[in-house]
Amino acid sequence: MRSRRLRKRKGRATPVFMSATPTESSVKTGSSGPADRLRLAVAQMNPTVGDVEGNLALARRARAQAAAAGADLVLLSELFLSGYPPEDLVLKPAFVTACRAALDELVADTADGGPGVVIGLPWRDGDKLHNAVALVDGGRIEGVRFKYDLPNYGEFDEKRVFQAGPLPGPVGFRGIRLGLPVCEDAWTEEVCECLEETGAELLLVPNGSPFYAGKPEVRLQVMVQRVVETGLPLVYCNQLGGQDELVFDGASFALQADRRLAFQMGEFVEEIAITDWRRDADDGWVCESGPKADLPDIDAARWQACVLGFRDYVNKNRFPGVVLGMSGGIDSAVVAAMAVDALGGDKVHCVMLPYRYTSTESLVDAEACAKALGVRYDTVAIAPAVEGFSEGLSGLFAGTESGVTEENLQSRARGTILMAISNKFGSMVATTGNKSEMSVGYATLYGDMNGGFNPIKDLYKTQVYRLAAWRNANRPGGLLGPAGEVIPVNIIDKVPTAELRENQTDQDSLPPYDVLDDILECLVENEMSVGDIEARGHDRELIHRIEHLLYIAEYKRRQSAPGVKITRKNFGRDRRYPITNRFRDRS
Repeated sequence: MRSRRLRKRKGRATPVFMSATPTESSVKTGSSGPADRLRLAVAQMNPTVGDVEGNLALARRARAQAAAAGADLVLLSELFLSGYPPEDLVLKPAFVTACRAALDELVADTADGGPGVVIGLPWRDGDKLHNAVALVDGGRIEGVRFKYDLPNYGEFDEKRVFQAGPLPGPVGFRGIRLGLPVCEDAWTEEVCECLEETGAELLLVPNGSPFYAGKPEVRLQVMVQRVVETGLPLVYCNQLGGQDELVFDGASFALQADRRLAFQMGEFVEEIAITDWRRDADDGWVCESGPKADLPDIDAARWQACVLGFRDYVNKNRFPGVVLGMSGGIDSAVVAAMAVDALGGDKVHCVMLPYRYTSTESLVDAEACAKALGVRYDTVAIAPAVEGFSEGLSGLFAGTESGVTEENLQSRARGTILMAISNKFGSMVATTGNKSEMSVGYATLYGDMNGGFNPIKDLYKTQVYRLAAWRNANRPGGLLGPAGEVIPVNIIDKVPTAELRENQTDQDSLPPYDVLDDILECLVENEMSVGDIEARGHDRELIHRIEHLLYIAEYKRRQSAPGVKITRKNFGRDRRYPITNRFRDRS
């Protein structure tokens, strides 16, 4: 039998053993007699922010499936009834009331003697608003616990809308004392140790943990620490699905008390896992059965995250499909392939928008890519629009040199045409700029930046090339696009160019992308000094130039379409730099 470690907590809140809602007459804390077996259903599902009725229907579906499998309890993810993250939506009293009403319906459902449910929702307690988790069973609310450790970094700003709860005690469920730390509560040690010290036997952790490349391993290692510290087995239930820039990848799992992986659910797949647990006289609760899924490698995870985020943005916002400019270049080809994988070829419309600088090679490659993907493909010449703009501006521009302004007229003509197609037929315009371009401002406001969503916004150019080659060789389950070569090899092999003037290449104004991307990753993801980046072998003058371009392009990024978060630090939710900014690193 493991020993219990009792520690003094100086200046800490007293743990609660009852629901922090004393006005609720239905709340109780205990159950009769210890249980020695538990069939737990872990529901890794895709709720939608604000769709309270739809999320309740998902919870009911999960409970019905769990009941059919003979489960005792269903575990759902963080703030499931509201969807996560609800942001300022929880400041609307009518929304919080709707979530509570949905919980009451679920409470009534449990009077049928079927499985209990652990489910998250926003909870009003007097003048305080909490990120809460409720355990309901037998037609009653068995307990409510409030999130103690509110995250306030990166993409999280929960302290802005929620108040922290007290340190929680366990909740009784049919003779088992369950610890219910909510997401961040299990990313730091205090809550889980408090739960262990106050009698919890099993930790059930509802999560809304967004994806970035490598995140599943990070989660696993942090949860291993909690198991080591407490000696308790732990079940980690993570949300699935896209919510604006964020993607929740699922990949739920459990750890035995000895740190061994008890089960592993799939990544980027909605599923309900039925797991069996038994109480051992010496070792406490042990998981006897559950799924053992293999997680995708880094390239597969990046692709599937982009596809899932793209699919949910389009479908949850009820667009009938997408339209995008197909240039014959790598970025538009990858976005088209992701769109088809997400939505199917019948919902993707690719438009070639040629001008005098568009090469025959680009025309051939764009059409070949569209054919391989099985999408509608049209050509709309932009010469009349560009020349009309040029003629209209000829008097004002008289005596000036032709240059970037005239090049940007081409991009803006394309953007206007795509937006017109969107307005006429309802499809959302997908933009196709990668993170390298967005970092240094290699994009045209109201031109190629026009659109509603960008699945590759957080992928550097070198990663776009890598994923194009990966997709030609791979097609994981769940993707709707065809197998085989969907991006012509010539698109991957040819020198990148915007084709806005004769014989133009990207490297006319940018360093090679492998150099650029390494410098950008140092500046953006790692916040490294110029001196430290120079020590990696980069030219100091080039670093200063890239840093300058990064800062002055901030105003463009503020006006760019949202896109899937793939890296540890994306533009927008994670990296919030001022537009007006005179700082330059002279180290």
